[in-house]
Amino acid sequence: MLSRARANRLRAVDDAVFIGGPEKRAIVIEEYDPAWTARFEQVHAALQQALGPLAHRIEHFGSTAVPGLGAKGIVDVMVTVDDADDEAAFGPALENHGFAIRVRQPGHRMYRTPDQDVHVHVFTEGGAAARIRLLFRDWLRHDAGDRRLYEDTKRELARRDWDATNDYSEAKGTVVAAILVRAQRWSETQQA
Repeated sequence: MLSRARANRLRAVDDAVFIGGPEKRAIVIEEYDPAWTARFEQVHAALQQALGPLAHRIEHFGSTAVPGLGAKGIVDVMVTVDDADDEAAFGPALENHGFAIRVRQPGHRMYRTPDQDVHVHVFTEGGAAARIRLLFRDWLRHDAGDRRLYEDTKRELARRDWDATNDYSEAKGTVVAAILVRAQRWSETQQA
């Protein structure tokens, strides 16, 4: 029997609409590159210009935001807005600045650059989806053991042949869930 969280996660994936359909791209885990932070700063400035006060928060997250962690070299950026499902409020501004929509799913939109080297994830401000991603990033910055576990997992999975890049992402789910349990415990001690 599926847990409620797992069922919701699967339903969210099922509800996702991948503009252009599934993609098969080579998955190559690169050594950490400080240039990823510089790329984020460029994108941050472009997003501020595009969205102005619509963006509550613009954060660098994902593997490229964790010093020392190998990654695919795609800079993940989180933007929080009043309502991520109100695409009409922010979508045209992003598209006018060169970001193309790639994913539509409840509570989440993902845009990317033409070079596909930046993914801009739009979430609702104050929502669990944004909080969890930042918690994961902060924990990996803090804990060398889980940082190593996550990188080793990614490298092992990257050696496999996947029908679509999302299959690779989903395959990391069990390890990500285990790391998030430890991250949550750590977060609770930080708040005490």
